[in-house]
Amino acid sequence: MQISYQPILPQNPQPIIIIGAGGIVSDAHLPAYKKAGFNVVGITNRTRARAEKLAAEWGIPNVYDTVADAVANAPANAVYDITIMPEKFVETLEQLPDGAGVLIQKPMGDYFWQSKEILEVCRRKNLAAAINCQLRFAPYVSAARDMIAQGLIGQLYDMEVRVTLTTPWELFPFVMVHPRLEIQYHSIHYIDLMRSFLGDPKSVMAKTLKHPAKELSSSRSTILFDYSDTMHAVINTNHDHAFGPHNQESFIKWEGTKGAIKARMGLLMDYPHGVPDKFEYCILEEGKSPEWKEIQLEGSWFPDAFIGTMSSLMRYKADETDVLPTHVEDVIKTMAVVESAYQSSDNGGVLIADQLKDLK
Repeated sequence: MQISYQPILPQNPQPIIIIGAGGIVSDAHLPAYKKAGFNVVGITNRTRARAEKLAAEWGIPNVYDTVADAVANAPANAVYDITIMPEKFVETLEQLPDGAGVLIQKPMGDYFWQSKEILEVCRRKNLAAAINCQLRFAPYVSAARDMIAQGLIGQLYDMEVRVTLTTPWELFPFVMVHPRLEIQYHSIHYIDLMRSFLGDPKSVMAKTLKHPAKELSSSRSTILFDYSDTMHAVINTNHDHAFGPHNQESFIKWEGTKGAIKARMGLLMDYPHGVPDKFEYCILEEGKSPEWKEIQLEGSWFPDAFIGTMSSLMRYKADETDVLPTHVEDVIKTMAVVESAYQSSDNGGVLIADQLKDLK
């Protein structure tokens, strides 16, 4: 079986300017770009010392005091990698050259009104703008996508994401205090992933919940998508499963009329250390009992998926492809689903009491 899952690299990678120097840059962006052979020529951060530290560690030749300085000194064909918090996206995008290529960290705004503001700036400035929804490019996701495209598991009718583990939110101090923590900053990955396989749902039903002994705004969610009367698509997350690794889970599962695929997202288990990923599939064969087989894939979500998002932007900007998978014009629809999930959670379901009110 031939499976294609490695990202297509640009023929002539453009130089990268990074705006922001947080943990995601050192943990994922810079390792990914080094692995891909991309050239990071400059970095800027609100706290210059953090930018200088990363520059020294990763051999970045230029550290800039401000975004304006970075733009003024950037190569004409530079692409910009924005890794700051969403409330700063609009003012940062306004400073970029019209027509520039830019990769923007997810989420595309903290609220849908911000998402629409970001989209407006990108349209007005004619930016080649993508959101860093990198889970789409994780090796196990790309492998599953290729198998499904080949028709190996038949017609897809069920897609599930399940996360049951302990997440150390304290590693993300600016995120853990967010009033929309779980869906906006975590399950958004899976919502975007669902859309990338299944298209846009008709509607969404959701509930996101707090833990009774924690200050977090939310740490568990269930999200159910309405696609048709045969497609079952659901996300279940529980970041409060503090009972050891024995029953922890972290997987994506696709089921079709001819077979199934299951991918373990090892990164999330014992984060940030992680455990090995696992990619399994089962193809039904007439007259034979179902048998699950495993394929060893190279790479993982971190850092390899970050190669995919940047590569797709560079190739799009260089006219090597006319497809930019995580274009702002596409991800705005992911943000619409996120917003709808929160509205569903806030508004609640059908009241059972209404069914009983006429009983005597």
